[in-house]
Amino acid sequence: MMNLRTLLERQQPLLAPGVYDGLTALAAQQAGFEALYLSGASIAYTRLGRSDIGLTTATEVAQTLAHITDRVDLPVIVDADTGFGNALNTKRTVRDFERAGAAMIQLEDQGFPKRCGHLDGKTVVPVDEMCGKLRAALDARDRSLILARTDALAVEGLDAAFERAERYLACGVDALFIEALRDPEQMRMACHRFAGRVPLLANMVEGGKTPVLAAAELGTIGFRIVIFPGGTARAVARLLTRYYGTLQRDGTTAALRGEMLDFEGLNALLGTPELLAEGKRYER
Repeated sequence: MMNLRTLLERQQPLLAPGVYDGLTALAAQQAGFEALYLSGASIAYTRLGRSDIGLTTATEVAQTLAHITDRVDLPVIVDADTGFGNALNTKRTVRDFERAGAAMIQLEDQGFPKRCGHLDGKTVVPVDEMCGKLRAALDARDRSLILARTDALAVEGLDAAFERAERYLACGVDALFIEALRDPEQMRMACHRFAGRVPLLANMVEGGKTPVLAAAELGTIGFRIVIFPGGTARAVARLLTRYYGTLQRDGTTAALRGEMLDFEGLNALLGTPELLAEGKRYER
């Protein structure tokens, strides 16, 4: 596994797809990705069947992360929301997520209840409070990188979001994420101000507030990390809707067989033959 710091030193942007369990992480690794993004929203969607409005817990995220890092050997950027509390809660979150295998931990400055960065009605905590959380995270971390996210653009405007990012960078964070930039001009402005000093993350949300661009184009603008955090869950939800609708209508999956892995195909993806062979080593 290549170190995340090393990946971020390369010229091309790091493209990290969203995952939410061991199966999606395994499929992403087999597709050739070099890093993954564990989306808090996608955990809410898939584990709870709920919206991204602050309902997931730190324990649920840590458990999901541990399952992923046990199955794949790629660095994982993990969404730690607001740190799940105050500065002391944030320290515990960072330690728990590091034990579960996080390579980079993302913390945001939303108030509670937090919500998806592309939903309306967000609030943000005072800058000093967020700086305290970031300092706590930096004190608690051993090997992971700390990514600071600001949601202030929707609440206080672009200039305020940039000023917050400056304050967070001064705390010593390893990367910045200015959420929900509205257009390519704002994206260029963010990169002009920060990209020469710290890796910037671009968040691509299909149907969200930020234009969805290809990773290569985002790299040209100046972004060093590109995530498509919820696309996996949206694609799976679309397929599940079709799958269940077809099965209910037809009483069979025959019409969808060409879009499914069969029994042998799924076991090949999972590595079942190799696992069974490993088990035979322990038989008498």
